[in-house]
Amino acid sequence: MSHLANFSKGLLKENPLLVLVLGTCPSLAITSSAVNGLGMGLAATFVLICSNGVISCIKDLIPDKVRIPCYITVIAAFVSIVDLLMAATLPDLHKTLGIFIPLIVVNCIILGRAEAFAARNSLLPSLLDGAGMGLGFTLALSVMGFIREFLGNGAVFGHKFIPGDGILIFILAPGAFICLGFLIALANILNRASAGKGRA
Repeated sequence: MSHLANFSKGLLKENPLLVLVLGTCPSLAITSSAVNGLGMGLAATFVLICSNGVISCIKDLIPDKVRIPCYITVIAAFVSIVDLLMAATLPDLHKTLGIFIPLIVVNCIILGRAEAFAARNSLLPSLLDGAGMGLGFTLALSVMGFIREFLGNGAVFGHKFIPGDGILIFILAPGAFICLGFLIALANILNRASAGKGRA
């Protein structure tokens, strides 16, 4: 697989949220605004890139019986860095995201990429895989947050575009499920159209 394919597959073809349906708990909980989605996605991207890179370098040194605890330790180290950096530089966003930042440690996307890709590949492909998967996750969260904030508040990134109140359901939990369902359907349509063009 080429370097470009390693990077681009996470954007749509194997998007962690919209195709693999991983990381849905934080996705549903924090995407009430575009800023929250973007912040959470970038934090997860940083952890993905760094943990994939380190795990690809140390994979041959880790005994098979303890590989998962070792992977989690590496991931936890980078999550701690992100948590402290966000607390110092973006305190409002850090407070809003709350417990979901430390919970990146057990996010299925991060551990899944470590086990399925970084532990089997060299440094550069692992870094590109982490970047692609992370950016795909960030894109999905940001779009979800954008749609929910726009329809629910008539605003995006704190700027009001529609006067008055929005459609309250989109700020609440049912709106998150509705929005995610439509985005998954759209991703499936785009992937099928792309596959059809590839066969033609």
